[in-house]
Amino acid sequence: MCVPLVYLVLRAFEADPETLVQVVFRLRNLYLLGNTLALTFSVIVATTLIALPLAWLVVRSDLKYKTLLAFLGVMPLAVPGYVMAYALIGLSGFSGFANTIFGVRLPRPEGLWGATLALSLYTFPYLFLNLRSALMGLDPGLEESARSLGRTRLNSFFTVTLPHLWPALAAGWLVIGLYVLGDFGVIALMRYEVFSYAIYTQYAAAFDRIYTAWLALMLVGVTVSFIVIESWIARRRRYARVGTGVARQAAPVSLGAWRPLAWLFLTLVYGASLGLPAMILAFWLNIAPIAFDYATLWQVFLRSALAAAPAAILAAALALPIVYLTVRYPSRLAWVMDRLVYLGYAIPPLAFALAMVFLALNVMPWAYQTLGLLIVAYTLGFLALTVGPIRSALLQMGTRTEEAARSVGYNRVQAFFAVSLPGLRRPIIAGALLVFIMVVKELPITFLLAPTGYTTLATRVFAHTSEGMLYEAAPYAALIVIFSSLFVGLIMRYEGKR
Repeated sequence: MCVPLVYLVLRAFEADPETLVQVVFRLRNLYLLGNTLALTFSVIVATTLIALPLAWLVVRSDLKYKTLLAFLGVMPLAVPGYVMAYALIGLSGFSGFANTIFGVRLPRPEGLWGATLALSLYTFPYLFLNLRSALMGLDPGLEESARSLGRTRLNSFFTVTLPHLWPALAAGWLVIGLYVLGDFGVIALMRYEVFSYAIYTQYAAAFDRIYTAWLALMLVGVTVSFIVIESWIARRRRYARVGTGVARQAAPVSLGAWRPLAWLFLTLVYGASLGLPAMILAFWLNIAPIAFDYATLWQVFLRSALAAAPAAILAAALALPIVYLTVRYPSRLAWVMDRLVYLGYAIPPLAFALAMVFLALNVMPWAYQTLGLLIVAYTLGFLALTVGPIRSALLQMGTRTEEAARSVGYNRVQAFFAVSLPGLRRPIIAGALLVFIMVVKELPITFLLAPTGYTTLATRVFAHTSEGMLYEAAPYAALIVIFSSLFVGLIMRYEGKR
């Protein structure tokens, strides 16, 4: 985890002091920083306006079909950001869906508002999941106490409920912020210049590699500041109740005359986040040439799967001993190792890939643009995703079963493989599946590290869409969405069984 970042720093400081001053204090850097922060905060505001009322309706209201509504609230995760951008672009223009079907020529979405719309419709489930979990675990007695003291329902929500949702909001904002900072596909298709776009164009055009390294370090600095702010917010208050008794489930709130407005809100959210990409993909698939090469589609899918499967297996294999060490033998060293696991995921993908490029070119040029290096980058970048499920299961398992096995003659290793490992099979598979699907949808790392001519589903969608060849991109985008939808369904089914 540390070596690529070290090489990124070394590359950045290769220049002489005068060149460093010119590179670091360029006026363009402030322009890129302003655009990056504007996009990040715009997406955070937009996703909050979507996810907060959506979570409240799904958890606290008396609406029917809440399980289905919750599932639909998570389903946009199956639509990658660049596919959402593809759908918005396919809706507009002379040959777009709106003009072809309704005769209404919509302007092409681009710039800050286009990127904000595409990213918000895809990322709001991250915040929705956090808020839904927080509302389900919040003691309704807190709001009832406020109501008994004369506060209205709306006032008690803003003064009692909302402050208790700050940890969930901060955690969701952090995930969304990190994603926006590292995104490349959406901002490139929407023609909006931020740090990640500048990094790619500088590297691809081979203009100034030192400036590219500094742009990557600046992006890492912005990312670290977001992590620090989230940690500071989480430490400032206490959120546990101090009263006696057992927390209850909140009674459903009757919407009354607000029910039609609630259904209108849900229809708009689900229609824009799910219906729009499905409709646009169906439209372009319908007008696509009959002679489309589906053999190529299958070949590209196999390439994506053959790169994702080894990365998923390797990530699970690396996560298991790290989790076991940090849970069973906690220490300062174990804590440092646990934090380092998240380094690859916290660094924006484009900056992380660029660090891997510098590492390969300086130390092992034979590995540059090889499938092996791409798989290693995938593994390090998404290793953190496998840690959570395994850690939760190992903590719930406790140590008594292993101690009982040792009492009848097993040593530590035998006890782990005979008793603990079978109980960790489901979380290991769940973590590996999560890495697998993230790799299939991944774009920035693939762009910089993939072997020459090695195309994946994600790169095909982006390449065709950026060239305006929307019907050629449709089959690849549809396959990504269908495949990802199956995975999201597995997540929800797993949650129900838990």
